[in-house]
Formats: sequence, C-alpha cells, structure tokens
Amino acid sequence: MRIALFQPGIPQNVGAAIRLTACFGVGLDVIEPCSFPLNDKSLKRAALDYGPLTHLTRHDSWETFLKAPARAEGRLLLFTTKGATPFHRFSFESGDTLLFGNESRGAPEEVHAAAQGRLVIPIRPETRSMNLATTAAMALGEALRQTGGFPG
Repeated sequence: MRIALFQPGIPQNVGAAIRLTACFGVGLDVIEPCSFPLNDKSLKRAALDYGPLTHLTRHDSWETFLKAPARAEGRLLLFTTKGATPFHRFSFESGDTLLFGNESRGAPEEVHAAAQGRLVIPIRPETRSMNLATTAAMALGEALRQTGGFPG
C-alpha cells in the first residue's frame, strides 16, 4: 500500500502525509513539481520528527512516477470529487497506490486516464471538497481495514 501526492500545493498537507505514512508503515510518493520548496524546513512543523520513519520517494515528474519500480505492482487509484465509485464500496488490495491530486487544481486528464480506479469520498452536496490530509487518512484507513494492513 502506498500514498501518492500529485504536485501538492500545501506543505502542511505533505507533512501530515509524512506522519500518516510513518505511523502506518506505508510508502509515500510525492510527484513534483510542488508549489513550494520540498525541503525539511517547509515540512518540519507538520511532519515533526517522523521524516526518518517514512519511506518517501520524490519523483520529478508524472512520467518518472509512472516508470518507478513501485508502480509495477498494484493498481493506481485516484481519489477525486469526479470519482465514480464511493471508496467504502470499493475492494482494496494490498499493492494499491492511493493517489491524490493537487489541492486547488485536482488532477489533469492524463492522471485520470492512467488510474485503474477513480474513487470518491461522498460528502454533502453543499460542500466542495475535503482537506487533502484528511481525505488521505480516511482512504488509507479504509484500505488498511479491508486488507488487514494495520500494524500490530
């Protein structure tokens, strides 16, 4: 199981994803370019000292990410407000990569086209979207529950 962030725009969300993936022992892929310098200073507050506990892989482009060895296993599942399948009705597998688009722009068409699944977290119709880190935590929690992947 992995989490991938496509061109993230908010350092605190990446920091929260570092903490999330460190706590559950899953890989984290950051697909650049980011809207901020991806360095220790920009992530330190949200990630605390969890950085060394995570398996963070930086990819300089979408194409590089798609060619990465970790992409050879499992499905690429895009979480999007345009998703067709509610995430809690989807059957996750242990090799899946849970992909999240940019906080303000989402994911472009080529990212949608590459995904083997487009999932949505249902929210009230009068709301627009949820925070990226919150969405990633909900998605990972459900995926780990289904696959028996929680630590311990």
